[in-house]
Amino acid sequence: VQLVESGGGLVQPGGSLRLSCAASGFTFSSAGMRWYRQAPGKERELVATITSGGGGFTEYADSVKGRFTISRDNAKNTVYLQMNSLKPEDTAVYYCKASYGLRAYWGQGTQVTVSS
Repeated sequence: VQLVESGGGLVQPGGSLRLSCAASGFTFSSAGMRWYRQAPGKERELVATITSGGGGFTEYADSVKGRFTISRDNAKNTVYLQMNSLKPEDTAVYYCKASYGLRAYWGQGTQVTVSS
């Protein structure tokens, strides 16, 4: 099983980034997918959720609602996090997580830095 995040980087406040998480080693369409983030000195927090299947239900943390969008492409085994109107407080390492049956898998994370 492997989850590989990409798309992080340095962006100015108000900018946008699109994170990707490519999955392999399990039936991706049957997995619930989540994005988490962890800022220095803080606990890891749940950012966004998308349920399994083609018409995945989505849910967001209040801090990102209206700015971030989670989506999935089951044909590509990939989940995305579109991040708009980024703020300095969005700076963190972003991780994707797959929940597959009773198992959970994590990616290695990708750094997002929002700074002028």
